Amino acid sequence: MEIAVSWLREHVKGAAIYGLITLILFGIAGLYGYGASVKNMFYGVVLIAFFGICYGIWGYAGYRAKCIVLMDLAQKSGERADALFEAKTYQEKLYQDIIRVQEEEMRRIVSEYDEKKQDMADYYTMWIHQIKTPIAAMKLLLAEGDPACRELFKVEQYAQMALGYARLESLSADLLFKTQDIYTVIKQAVKKYSILFIGSGLSFNLEEFSCQAVTDEKWISLVIEQLLSNALKYTTSGGIRIRGLDRDGKGTNAQAVYVVIEDDGIGIRKEDLPRIFERGFTGYNGRYDRKSTGIGLYLCRQIMERLGHTIRAESEIGVGTRVTLGFLQDSM
Repeated sequence: MEIAVSWLREHVKGAAIYGLITLILFGIAGLYGYGASVKNMFYGVVLIAFFGICYGIWGYAGYRAKCIVLMDLAQKSGERADALFEAKTYQEKLYQDIIRVQEEEMRRIVSEYDEKKQDMADYYTMWIHQIKTPIAAMKLLLAEGDPACRELFKVEQYAQMALGYARLESLSADLLFKTQDIYTVIKQAVKKYSILFIGSGLSFNLEEFSCQAVTDEKWISLVIEQLLSNALKYTTSGGIRIRGLDRDGKGTNAQAVYVVIEDDGIGIRKEDLPRIFERGFTGYNGRYDRKSTGIGLYLCRQIMERLGHTIRAESEIGVGTRVTLGFLQDSM
């Protein structure tokens, strides 16, 4: 219907001119008393109108076909010039030439952007790998238990997070899926972060559970470590707990297993909660702490989605935060 209305609007001017000329001719013939001429003109007008209607139907069919092609192209992404219909008029040819020139310009811009982006990612990747060497050397120089060791550990983890962010766009090419014991992966992450747990004054509880999931160990470890880092950063009293739940919350024998990481920290405001996984969003806590970048949770969601897992968060100010990771158990 929309195409028909549009076609009528575009041709209403021509039909109006045709009708006006016809009325003028009939008026002149009537004024001069050309009765026979008026009758003959009437037959001619009817004949012309008949062929005009036939021509209009044919023209509308072609117009409709072109509109359908253009509407389909409007819904598609990528290049469209090669899928356009053959130009029948010089004006259509000029429009298509403009589209081709714009697509060539867009290809050039995208190519330059991708090249610069890859150069930047390569640079940051190289820099992060290089900085690991002096960090490792400083660890050897510092005595175990030295408070500086904890700060150095944080620096190392920030560098690791930056490396993950730099590699995020090429994550698909860096995945190695295997059946992993999620409980074991979490234990390793907790052991790694023991340097921060010791002396924090926080209680910690890791309940044993069973979950065999197909995932990438390196990337899922990065997610868990980031969540532990957040829990430690925003918890000053109370503790941190990790447990496994099935879909019904009654055990760990169901196909879907959820890992819950919860803390007794400062919590997240209700209005901030829907946006905490957005890139760069820090919310009230970020302004309060002045150290948040809004990258950590964004990175977690991106990784979880690309691994085929789920992540969601619940929180209450002054009570704490609960983050739930969802895995499909490997039945093998």
